[in-house]
Amino acid sequence: MPHTLETRVLLEGAEDPRLATLQGYRDIVGGYATLEKAYKSMEQDEVLKELEESGLRGRGGAGFSMGKKASFLPRGDMDKYLCCNADESEPGAFKDRELMQRNPHQLIEGIAIAALAADAGHAFIFIRGEYDSQADVLDAAVAEAYEAGYLGTDILGTRRNLELVVHRGAGAYICGEETALLDALEGKRGNPRLKPPFPAVQGLYGGPTLINNVETLSNVPRIVAKGAEWFRQFGTEQSPGTKVVSISGRVRRPGNYEISLGLPTRDLIYELAGGPLPGRTVKAIYPGGSSSPVLTAEEAMDLPYSFEAMAEAGSMLGSGSVIVADDQVSIPLMALRTARFYHHESCGKCTPCREGTNWTVKMLERVVRGEATPMDLDIISSVQENIMGHCLCVLGDSMAMPVSAMVRKFRGEFEQTMAEAAEGIDPHVVVDAAPETLGAAT
Repeated sequence: MPHTLETRVLLEGAEDPRLATLQGYRDIVGGYATLEKAYKSMEQDEVLKELEESGLRGRGGAGFSMGKKASFLPRGDMDKYLCCNADESEPGAFKDRELMQRNPHQLIEGIAIAALAADAGHAFIFIRGEYDSQADVLDAAVAEAYEAGYLGTDILGTRRNLELVVHRGAGAYICGEETALLDALEGKRGNPRLKPPFPAVQGLYGGPTLINNVETLSNVPRIVAKGAEWFRQFGTEQSPGTKVVSISGRVRRPGNYEISLGLPTRDLIYELAGGPLPGRTVKAIYPGGSSSPVLTAEEAMDLPYSFEAMAEAGSMLGSGSVIVADDQVSIPLMALRTARFYHHESCGKCTPCREGTNWTVKMLERVVRGEATPMDLDIISSVQENIMGHCLCVLGDSMAMPVSAMVRKFRGEFEQTMAEAAEGIDPHVVVDAAPETLGAAT
């Protein structure tokens, strides 16, 4: 049963296994009624206006306005594309997996309506290669939607067409970056592209392309059905709506919780997730997945969980994946594990990322082996500064931001770890996020 602090919108009826079927989606949440409304009685500009006025911000990490992004696509008769980024590979993130598995038709309906807003005739769901069972669920749901006339040619007799393909990735974290995703869809190695041109102008196969993630697109049917004002009753002025938050690490009840944005972070961790294990206290959290700058417990607990509050605190809400470290977790080991993940997943195209992640791993290994000096901590921080903002994509920043924050905020612990390791004392344990999301970092 939902917790009293939850606000179930996307996860409405999620406990009912029938929701994964077309008939169940219709019966439980009135599925596809919004698609019929949009295709039969709304124009492209009307749909686009609802999305813009709702203030829906991308739920994949960047937090950019979904409606504004759709409005960037040029008008005309050229082929346009919509890509759903379901390559959920951020350590600590597992919300999109549940949304696809429990309610795949919600995503499909959202894609179809968003495609109408963007005037796209072709859509793709690029799903993480390891999400094999979720891809099977999506394949079955797409087949049902085609059979019911919600996809394909002449949708519901409106002379509008939309072809939707579920494309399975090959297990590369870099393909979660939107332009690397486009290269992978085109059959190339998944490397980030130079921007500009941006995908909205020149994306998949050279055509204008709208790219959004699973949670963002899943919000579209409710917004178009109930209106922008209804959506804005949840959340804050700058962060409207609900958010599915993945909570993992050292808590009693890890899992996905859907909240109204702006809920106190303390309530997220202590009420929804049950707080730390008995006898332990929270030391630090990643508020938005492993790429977000770490906040200490003192910094985080009294903050509203919103895009603007996390940004003002020097971190970010990101993918909405909270990883909790308690007082038994070694921050230097956590930094090393973070760096190893991003070093392994770097495509190697940019020198600052390729070399910077490599050097960061080597220097943090020196720290935990007791071979480093306090000067090395300054060098580690300097390396992170030389990475941030100097890469084609944000993968390098995704390592540099949390590692830099950990060295700055827990420098004393790094120095203590160096001293103890030099005497043969092993560092403490390192926090686990959702193990299946960590890949080579484990």
